[in-house]
Amino acid sequence: MKGLRLAAACAFAAATAAPAWAGPATINNGSQFTTTTGGQIDAHGGGVIKVGNYYYFLGENRNPDYSFRAVSMYRSTDLKTWEFRNDILKSSSADELNFVNIERPKVIYNAKTKKYVLWAHKENGKDYVEARVAVATSDTVDGDYTYLGSFNPLGYESRDMTVFQDTDGSAYLISSAAVNYDLNIYKLSDDYTKIDSLVAVLKGFHREAPAIVKRAGTYFLLTSGASGWNPNQAAYFTATSLAGPWSGPTRFGHPYTYNSQSTFILPVQGSMGTSYLYMGDRWGPASGQIVNDSTYVWLPLRFPTATSIDLPTASQITIDAARGTIALGSPATTLVRAKVAHSGMCLNINGYNQTFGGKAIQWTCNRDGNEQLERRQVGDYTQLVFQHSGLCLAQDSDKQYGALATQTSCSVGARSQWTISGDTIVNRQSGSCLAIGGASKDPAKEAIVWPCTGDAEQKWTFE
Repeated sequence: MKGLRLAAACAFAAATAAPAWAGPATINNGSQFTTTTGGQIDAHGGGVIKVGNYYYFLGENRNPDYSFRAVSMYRSTDLKTWEFRNDILKSSSADELNFVNIERPKVIYNAKTKKYVLWAHKENGKDYVEARVAVATSDTVDGDYTYLGSFNPLGYESRDMTVFQDTDGSAYLISSAAVNYDLNIYKLSDDYTKIDSLVAVLKGFHREAPAIVKRAGTYFLLTSGASGWNPNQAAYFTATSLAGPWSGPTRFGHPYTYNSQSTFILPVQGSMGTSYLYMGDRWGPASGQIVNDSTYVWLPLRFPTATSIDLPTASQITIDAARGTIALGSPATTLVRAKVAHSGMCLNINGYNQTFGGKAIQWTCNRDGNEQLERRQVGDYTQLVFQHSGLCLAQDSDKQYGALATQTSCSVGARSQWTISGDTIVNRQSGSCLAIGGASKDPAKEAIVWPCTGDAEQKWTFE
């Protein structure tokens, strides 16, 4: 037993050792995050818990049929360089988890029991009629969690959910109920594994994807509209007590929340103060992909007043975890616009469309955000990211030529990757050139991919 205790103490020390802080890190929004060994990070609908100087990032890792594979966990000191740690809960962890959906997992630490407690939304893998919470615990943050079971909290449905630990050590479950029309707030038991009481009901708002933070005595509860995988505009509620009264919902930020849905708000505390990181998922199924194709959108939350929020957008952010700062953009990135030679017009998105499938067109250059592009390197290829939407230029099908150029998720692979050689932009998927259809000089004429001819409607300059 002494040897076992020593091994456990060493494991805890390894998990919580304080490494040296890394410098500022630039994060590409709408991209796949990867580990230090190059593996894809699957932590969708997830959350973060900080232990020592490490941030532990956990979330959904699903099978192609959307069923539960694991809750995967990664750790980092700079919120960019992620080391895979463990699949902390797996489909083999308990018989009940054999074929289910486990969504939006979060972990909090109970100082009294010295246990890490995981809560998640559980369904039966076939439909969404169970609406349960699942609970598991571990002695270490990234260990194998012991599954305790699932239930309906106080008999209510519980769908999208999060957990929150207040400054006094009490903990709460916040979840969508009544087929997403209500948001219920429950106080957890002293050991964080059960429900103590129902604290408040935000009734009739049809909201989901809750994420919560407390700042200067005010609680901010961010939510999404209930529109399935498709993005919509976020809204927040505020209160000075979790029991209410709650004001809101107040819509804010980008009309499609930068094509994402909220999952967590992370305070990043450092030597210069505390910044607040909005963490969202750009869901793959919204653009015809599977869940593990989903990418991440992380943005700084701003607080114009003591009771209001703003969410400025950019295709990149720079986080300095040591200083506690989050800045829009990257010091090394210059935004450009693409001008086609035959008409002198700029690549644009028709109608200022801000979501998946917006058609790329030529339009009179006006230095509008709709034509601002980030040139993002992905290996030997380039992605062109529209700043107004955060989406990538891509050909909209696998056709060899004649396909429209549209904006979509940056995770669609070769269709969103281009070789820029001199004044031509060649799609990796088809090997065809970005062109203006029919060599038309009309405003709003669609951009397409077409066999490379060297004609003026296929020649582009970046400025």
